[in-house]
Amino acid sequence: MIVRKYKLIILILSIVIIIETFLLLKSKFYFKPKIAIVIDDWGYSLENLEYLEEIKYPLNIAILPNQLYSKQIIERLKSKNNLEFLLHLPLEPKEEEILTWEPYTITTKMSEDTIRDILKNAIEQLPYIKGVSNHMGSKATEDLRTMRIIFKEIKRRGLYFLDSFVSANSICEKLSKQMSIRFVKKDIFLDNYLNSAYIKDQIEKLKNKSLRDGLAIGIAHNRKVSLEVLKETLPKLSREGFKFVFLSELAKR
Repeated sequence: MIVRKYKLIILILSIVIIIETFLLLKSKFYFKPKIAIVIDDWGYSLENLEYLEEIKYPLNIAILPNQLYSKQIIERLKSKNNLEFLLHLPLEPKEEEILTWEPYTITTKMSEDTIRDILKNAIEQLPYIKGVSNHMGSKATEDLRTMRIIFKEIKRRGLYFLDSFVSANSICEKLSKQMSIRFVKKDIFLDNYLNSAYIKDQIEKLKNKSLRDGLAIGIAHNRKVSLEVLKETLPKLSREGFKFVFLSELAKR
């Protein structure tokens, strides 16, 4: 009787192990954690465009308005089906963070009409965009009135908003839910320091975030060292089972 009982227990444990192994293998082969790579600050020059020709994985390209090469870049790249475009909208930073002001930076003291006109003009400069992200904006993204005006126009045009999350006090996520705006938020800046070892370490953190939560968003910039590291590491990540996606796939209301 005791032997039969132990045999039954062993059988049950064996079945549990088989089921857990099956689920683990299924997860490994069928579930791919998602990573969205955003590359900011295009428009200043035509430098580094060759990297976008060489990297074959989905990338999200954030283009500044009112720059000499903004329109030329989006026209040149519009036929590449592995690129998704965003308007990288200059917003007011806090005073201590001001380095240089971009042309037509939206500030919190502007009238609603002025904010709307600047935003409309910026959007119309860059056809093919699917979303808008903030360039700088540590002050503006904390300001409810300013972001409400911006979000109203974004919603009207069916665009999503990427919060670059340059302020821990950003109100954008909460406001996006209130206004039913498609929204995503940056997880990790990849290249705060222009050092390949540092960037690779940040990418490792992005991997871990994606494994833990199922998705992760990393922002790099149009810098040679950043693009070289991405060119090197993205194929490795793909072989490891990570899936690169457009932000429009992740943006939820």
